[in-house]
Amino acid sequence: MLKILIADDHDLVRETIALFLEADGGCQTEAARDLKEALKTMEAEGPFDLVLLDYTMPGMKGLEGLDAALKASGGRPVGLISGTATRDVAEEALARGAAGFLPKTLPARSLANAVKFMAAGEVFAPLSFMSAAEGPGETPFAEVLSPREKQVLRGLMKAQSNKEIARDLDLQEVTIKLHVKTLCRKLSAKNRTDAAMIARDAGFA
Repeated sequence: MLKILIADDHDLVRETIALFLEADGGCQTEAARDLKEALKTMEAEGPFDLVLLDYTMPGMKGLEGLDAALKASGGRPVGLISGTATRDVAEEALARGAAGFLPKTLPARSLANAVKFMAAGEVFAPLSFMSAAEGPGETPFAEVLSPREKQVLRGLMKAQSNKEIARDLDLQEVTIKLHVKTLCRKLSAKNRTDAAMIARDAGFA
């Protein structure tokens, strides 16, 4: 029975991964909502066969959180999961000793299989993601945003109000409100501030 810790601040992500891992009876999962809780759980209930950390959850500070978890894991595997990080981040994470990198675009079944692969001591990173060409300033999530959504996102990153963004783009305020709602859904962000932080962490410009 594999013992897995899933640390992610989005309930749906944690629960979906746990559901698929526990479906065949081969895994027992624990959950954490941020790095602090993850490290506390590792100390109190470890060792774990694999610790899976969300790259943008509270407390991570980029790859500093990975370093802290690797130090606390006692040599056991620690992997990253992210919906926004670039290939460069993934490569650096692997260079620092991560057991793998899982984009949230992976189907849940593939993601669950990858988790078991990492727990077995292997290194996992999807070839399609690691070999994807990226232009300057482009990130994986940028590809699923429309040009208008990118403009609105840049406004959010400047901490502009809907009214200010609407004025700059010569659009109705209600249209901006709809774009913000769509952006939050696409980026799995809790609110406009979270969306801006996710974009900033991913190197979107």
